Amino acid sequence: MAVREAITNAVIHGNKLDDAKIVEVTLTNTPEGFEISVHDQGTGFNPNDVPDPTKEENILRTSGRGIFFMRNFMDQVDWSEDPKGGTRVRMSKKL
Repeated sequence: MAVREAITNAVIHGNKLDDAKIVEVTLTNTPEGFEISVHDQGTGFNPNDVPDPTKEENILRTSGRGIFFMRNFMDQVDWSEDPKGGTRVRMSKKL
């Protein structure tokens, strides 16, 4: 679910559905678990600016839960701007 949400966000919000832009997905196996990186070619964003989907005024919204899912299904989630352009979300899960 977390990976699907990260890729969906990269395609829709990061790349703005631009067919000329790609989304790079990297999976890394570590002794502690695994890490997934999703990199888009968009302009970036601040995940803290996304409204909290658990607040009463957002409960009935039909979107806006992707970051919430990523943070709750994974042990660590971090966003960074890539020096080459775009945004990278890195998620890790411990075994």
